[in-house]
Amino acid sequence: HYCDTRMSRPRLSLGVSALALGAGIVWSLGTIAARLADGADAFQYLIWRSVGVIVVIEAMSLRTPHRFPTLRAWRSGGAMVLANLGIFLASITFVYAVKTTTPANAAFLGSLTPLVAVLFARFLGERLTRSTILALAVAFSGLVITVVSDLEAGSMIGNLAALTASLGFALYTVVLRTDTHRDWSPAMSGYGLLMIVVCGIVTIASGHTLFPPAVDIFLALLHGAVFIVVGTLMFNHASRHLDAVPMSVFAQTEMVFTPVWAVVFLGLTPKPLTIVGGAIIFGAVIGKALHDTGDRRQPVPSGSLGG
Repeated sequence: HYCDTRMSRPRLSLGVSALALGAGIVWSLGTIAARLADGADAFQYLIWRSVGVIVVIEAMSLRTPHRFPTLRAWRSGGAMVLANLGIFLASITFVYAVKTTTPANAAFLGSLTPLVAVLFARFLGERLTRSTILALAVAFSGLVITVVSDLEAGSMIGNLAALTASLGFALYTVVLRTDTHRDWSPAMSGYGLLMIVVCGIVTIASGHTLFPPAVDIFLALLHGAVFIVVGTLMFNHASRHLDAVPMSVFAQTEMVFTPVWAVVFLGLTPKPLTIVGGAIIFGAVIGKALHDTGDRRQPVPSGSLGG
């Protein structure tokens, strides 16, 4: 049994690593929708994106004994509330950043999540491995290269929003690791409800309508119902088997692909340094995943199937 368990670890690690990497890619697709919805401001967009999230999560709960996850998210203890607040902070600030600064700037500052997660993860007693430190260093150097010539093009408020997003997502990532067997999916609709309330108040107070153009509503609903829900479910599942810091490193594929989609779908041509930096970042993320997958001597993280 011991040998069988050890032989199964690489396959398990590859699967959960792929989930974490894929979650970032799925999330990054939402950038396209957010930028195309130019008839809605960040707050209007977030209202309808949250509606899409809540509808799907509530519909999924109909097939389980645990109904009304949106309400349960705020009545299930302090950890769930922290998860709600973490993902709320990450979502509202990153979407605001995407709409007010350049995709490269938003990606650069938002990708500081692993560094923040390092500090948060220490409270869980998680050890920072040498491979993680190396991945962080390489990824950070790539991020600097990517945006070094574009910083002057961004909005300072948008840049600060992207920086705040990294704080919120790091908090969410670490909270998930406090109980690897718990179903954290209610946090999606829980933060969505808070988002609707906050953004609704801001929108009305600003004298704007709650109903932007129909095409923008559709894009926001698509973003929430598909990109947010699918990506977060993938991330939540992977978090059961990977520590918080590696998880946040893997999820940086969102920041890698955000500028890529800006080129392919939005016609924003990057500078040569952007391509070089993006390649370095992606190499660091993939290298980290392959290293952890192939290291048979590495103990299986707590909460994994092999533990």
